[in-house]
Amino acid sequence: MTPLERRAGGSLATVYAARMLGLFLVLPVFALEAAHYPGGSDPAMVGLAMGIYGLTQALLQIPFGLASDKFGRKRVIIFGLFLFAVGSFVAAAAPTLVWLTVGRAIQGGGAVSAAVTALLADQTRDIVRTKAMALIGASIGLTFALSIVAGPLLGAHVGLGGLFAITGMLALTCIAIVAWWTPPEPLVHKNLPRGKFTDVFKHAGLLRLNVGVFVLYAVQLATWVAIPALLVNAGLAKADHWHVYLPTVLASFVVMGVTLFPLERKGRLRELFLASVALVALVQVALVFMAGAPSLVGLTLALFVFFCGFNVLEASQPSMASRMAPPQTRGAALGVYNTLQSLGLFAGGAVGGWLSKSVGPQGLFAVCGAMMLLWLVVAWPMRTPAPSRVSPDAALADEPQAT
Repeated sequence: MTPLERRAGGSLATVYAARMLGLFLVLPVFALEAAHYPGGSDPAMVGLAMGIYGLTQALLQIPFGLASDKFGRKRVIIFGLFLFAVGSFVAAAAPTLVWLTVGRAIQGGGAVSAAVTALLADQTRDIVRTKAMALIGASIGLTFALSIVAGPLLGAHVGLGGLFAITGMLALTCIAIVAWWTPPEPLVHKNLPRGKFTDVFKHAGLLRLNVGVFVLYAVQLATWVAIPALLVNAGLAKADHWHVYLPTVLASFVVMGVTLFPLERKGRLRELFLASVALVALVQVALVFMAGAPSLVGLTLALFVFFCGFNVLEASQPSMASRMAPPQTRGAALGVYNTLQSLGLFAGGAVGGWLSKSVGPQGLFAVCGAMMLLWLVVAWPMRTPAPSRVSPDAALADEPQAT
């Protein structure tokens, strides 16, 4: 990677990590702490307060992506981060569950994922884009693992309101990073003829990736509806779950580094991609048999294999989406992609909880395995896009003052 690409990747991965850290910190304590607010005795309202973030994210990903194509990536990202900060501070000061729900909804209004990934795609060459996207994927996995440890510890000292205040400060820090550390954005997406939004839905490759990201995140969240209880049943106390999560996530990053990038350079990304889908499906099948009598060793191995497959898919899918999408509709294409991601999270939590209650963890994992196999069938005809020869350095040279 060139110095420009390293700066772009490092700054935008930091923005993603700081924003996701703020979100993940509240997850381990949200349901328990929200019950203490006026109106928190209603589990349905607590669930709405928790899930409404994903709903508003899903509704606004496409508009934010389209806006980034028209007005520029950095302006849209900064505006979205400001909304996210406002929502965080509203939630921090919320006197009732209703106001907490309002704050979460405003947080979700900062739907900048598409604009961030589009900007990273603008500033990196195709041959290194998967590596750049992997930085964002790694930041998500690492902040998730760290939040499981830090969330309850910080929450015990500052409460849920304090966690939301920390989240707001992280969002303001992200605005400073985008404004002063992230390289100036190229205006190539402004100078090209405007694309048609309908073109995004006619592209077979993008449709496969959109199906895939929905399934991947629905399965991820649904899996985590049941995994904590299985770890407890295997003899691991709730406070010690990070002893499993953190090592498996970190080890899976090493596996991704020694497989994804070398195989991509050799033109074997399709094979690795499909193998990763199959790996996650096999983990779900293994969990079906494991759920009746879980063992700590078996669950640890299953989670390690899960993260190995998940990290490859999480890093490679947005890279391929950005390469398949025409530059003039890249923001819109990634907006659709991130909308399906948000809907997958929402569906995984809602349907996963219902399945766990109705048919137990075995039935939940069986459905997840079936979804992964369906994705494997849909993804099988995929072809990896040919790399572009355009250098982001050249694009930036034309517009050195662009922001």
